[in-house]
Amino acid sequence: MEPRIQYAQTEDGVSIAYWSLGQGVPILYMRGAPFTHLQMEWQRATYRQWYEPMLERWRVVCFDTRGSGMSERGVSDFSVEAQALDIAAVADRLELDSFALMASTSSGLAAVQYAAVNPQRVSHLALIDGYPSGPEFFDIPQVKAFRAMLDADWDMFTETLAQVLFGWSGGEKAREMAALLRGCVEQQQAIAFMDTIASVDVTPLLAQITQATVVLHHASIPFPTMDTTRLLASRIADSRLVVLEGNWETPGIDLDVLIRALEDLLGTGAPAAALSSGTSGGLATILFTDIEGSTALTQRLGDARARDLIRQHERLVREQLAAHGGAEVKTMGDGFMASFSSATRALECAAAMQRAFAERNASLPARPEPVEGRGPAHGSTGSPRAEAASEPLHIRIGLNAGEPIAEEQDLFGTAVIAAARIAAMAEGGEILVSDVVRQLVAGKGFMFADRGDAELRGFDDPVRIYELRWREE
Repeated sequence: MEPRIQYAQTEDGVSIAYWSLGQGVPILYMRGAPFTHLQMEWQRATYRQWYEPMLERWRVVCFDTRGSGMSERGVSDFSVEAQALDIAAVADRLELDSFALMASTSSGLAAVQYAAVNPQRVSHLALIDGYPSGPEFFDIPQVKAFRAMLDADWDMFTETLAQVLFGWSGGEKAREMAALLRGCVEQQQAIAFMDTIASVDVTPLLAQITQATVVLHHASIPFPTMDTTRLLASRIADSRLVVLEGNWETPGIDLDVLIRALEDLLGTGAPAAALSSGTSGGLATILFTDIEGSTALTQRLGDARARDLIRQHERLVREQLAAHGGAEVKTMGDGFMASFSSATRALECAAAMQRAFAERNASLPARPEPVEGRGPAHGSTGSPRAEAASEPLHIRIGLNAGEPIAEEQDLFGTAVIAAARIAAMAEGGEILVSDVVRQLVAGKGFMFADRGDAELRGFDDPVRIYELRWREE
């Protein structure tokens, strides 16, 4: 069944076609503009071969950028700022506050620009066969030849490009690909796009990328070169370079490499495997949250009002789990249990949760003074829902790492129990971790305060506890 094509409107009035499939962490996928076409690509089995394993793990959102595919044609502005409007329009239409951004080839320029300017919205970045400098890329001799061919003969350009994608042995498949390329964009629009991209250099923005990033490179393609890709990866602080051996039409084993790289980036590999295997899931970091004073809040506000407050807790926690690749294991009334394949991302998520609650509490209106005769709480605050919304929320967070046992979508074992015990020791606004977690992230820039040895109920030996310093000094 083909995905349902929908449309989003950009700030400058351009209609952008997109589809959204799957569940989990959202990934906005920018294929190599301007040669994209949502419907024609889905009809090719080789394209679906790339999409299907992603859809089993994540929510994938594909869109055609302006001037290409099923999006509005006849536009004149192809700048990276204009393409950023395409990204924002689709994300806004789907109400995505945070998402991973994946981009191929020339679309990587716009992805870098958007990620650098919107670090609060882009949680992770994946660049496939990308390059940071249009002037340098279009100075490559082969690219110069392609650019001249684009002006001279549209059919020859698309046929030759298709042969390059297939390694000069594509035959009928290459001819089908050439027809797809011609269906993606008109010649004059392709020329206008290339002329714009040829002047774009996002190299100065690479140092501003704070998101965890994976840079993937197909070794079999002639351009961009491996040196270009290596330079791209080296200038992004938190990045990893992964080399692929196949090509886009014959993915083979490289599809598994790509999926593993994305799982590692998003922190979704180990938890998903653990929750479905029924056996030990390997090393995982377990996170527990708990609302401080939830019982007293419920007694004071009543069940209905307290439930409104807990829903806010659930929303904020789930937003950060999605943004940092955490797997929600279960909720426990006023708390969460989650699992991460990366201790680094688990701590980043915990800190982001505390910051989110601190920002929420700081934005609350001042509570009125008690008025005699108006009840024991704190005066009249309007509707019950508004009264609950005005209550500050403080959460405790505890983390431990180990090898839990997975059974029926739940995790068990001493690693889990210790994490729950550590969370119970925390005060509102604190993040406490075991020494195991602290050692796993040594050298990653986290600041800890030693809280000493703690006797955990049910454990023979004391456990060294540390407090993660998440507030900006």
